[in-house]
Order: sequence, then structure tokens, then C-alpha cells
Amino acid sequence: MSKVEKKVVTEKIILGLDPGTNVMGYAVIIVRASKLSLIQFGVIQMGKTGAHELKLKKIFDRVLSLVDEFHPDQVALEAPFFGKNVQSMLKLGRAQGVAMSAALYREVPITEYAPKKVKQSVTGNGNASKEQVAKMLMQIFNLKEIPKLFDASDALAVALCHHYQNGALKSKSKSWDSFLKDNPERLKSLK
Repeated sequence: MSKVEKKVVTEKIILGLDPGTNVMGYAVIIVRASKLSLIQFGVIQMGKTGAHELKLKKIFDRVLSLVDEFHPDQVALEAPFFGKNVQSMLKLGRAQGVAMSAALYREVPITEYAPKKVKQSVTGNGNASKEQVAKMLMQIFNLKEIPKLFDASDALAVALCHHYQNGALKSKSKSWDSFLKDNPERLKSLK
């Protein structure tokens, strides 16, 4: 490479979503080379929106606006947790489907992750509590406080999980030694 040529800096924007019918978490991160940065995260409240179909429309509209604002390269979603309440599962599935549709409407590829996979990826423990996940995210992104609603940190965890699954780890050895060497902050949190 000559002195005149500039080194190409690769960057990727990931939109993480934690779909819900009353509260939906979202997070936008950017990966430049191997450095992670948080652009924005928060929640979309739908509690007073009214009928279920109006909540679904709000989810579609807000996800579409996030895609239009941040132009993510990829969208990662947390898959609904399979519980005993069939009606809740149906509503969550609809919320997830509408969020997926909004991303696909703008031709942004989507990937979904099971909740245990997200927790395992972020904390090393698939059974970690929401508080443990949030505390790990505080360390990784240098956040000053845990968000009031865990939906926001859950969405951030999904985005980070997607990065770990499809970004940094694909090009490197998959051994635990190399992983810990490349992610020393993860080791500190286990002590």
C-alpha cells in the first residue's frame, strides 16, 4: 500500500431489537474495525396505544423509522421466550413478525437469537439474570447506569450477541484461550 492510499476502515451498524407488545427495546451499535460503540438505545412504549393491531402498527412504524435514521447493515432480534401462556406467545410472535417485516421492507437482513444464546454470548452464562446481563453491558460499553427498563439492555445484548456471532469471532480461532485473550473485559467480570 502506497502512502497515498488510505486504509479502508470497515464499519458495520447493527440494530438490536427486543420485541414486545407493551414495551419494545432497541439498540444501535457501530463496529469500526474491532471497536464497538453504542450509538443509541432505549425503549418504545406502547402501553396506551390501545388495540393490539394499533400496537403492531406502532412497532412497524418505529422500527422502520429506526432503520431509516441509522441505516443498519443488519438487524438482530431476540426470539420470543416460550412460556405457558399461549395468548402472550401469540402476541409476542406477532410483534416480532412486524419488527422483522419493517426491517425486510428496507431490505435489511435479519437474524434472530434465542434468549439463552444472547445471555451466553454476553455473560458466558445462558441462565444469567437480566441484572447480570445489564452489568456486563455497562462494563463493555462504559455505561454509567443500568437502564430503568431491561428491554433496552436486552436489545443491546442482542446486538452485541450478533456482533460476537457474526463479527469478531468468525475470523479468529474459536478456542476459549483466543476468545479470552481477545476479550479480557469478559474475564474480569467472572472474578
